[in-house]
Amino acid sequence: MTQSTTFAVHIPDADLEPEPLDPSQILDGAPEVSGKVLWQSEDGRRIRGIWQITPGVVTDTEADELFVVIEGRATIEVDSGPALTVGPGDLCVLREGDRTTWTVHETLRKAYEITLP
Repeated sequence: MTQSTTFAVHIPDADLEPEPLDPSQILDGAPEVSGKVLWQSEDGRRIRGIWQITPGVVTDTEADELFVVIEGRATIEVDSGPALTVGPGDLCVLREGDRTTWTVHETLRKAYEITLP
């Protein structure tokens, strides 16, 4: 859903839609992903939304993203970079092209903004 006006959303209660993972991304467990786009720029380069993942271990190649964890906990290992432990209230920035491994300890829900090239 894309909003064209000013709005507020209570993130913990927001209804999300399933976003199936590519099975090749799953390293352990049976994590499930869901999300919701709340706003997208007219050119499609900026996206704001909510994303959630259940416990497990997955790999990803990141976009330029800023997010704030609302609930849950995870360790995000960046290839050739830091291991970030995130939980409620933490703000995280991922760089475009970062190859990551997410170990999700507790279902994690975040609010994000992505900037595409």
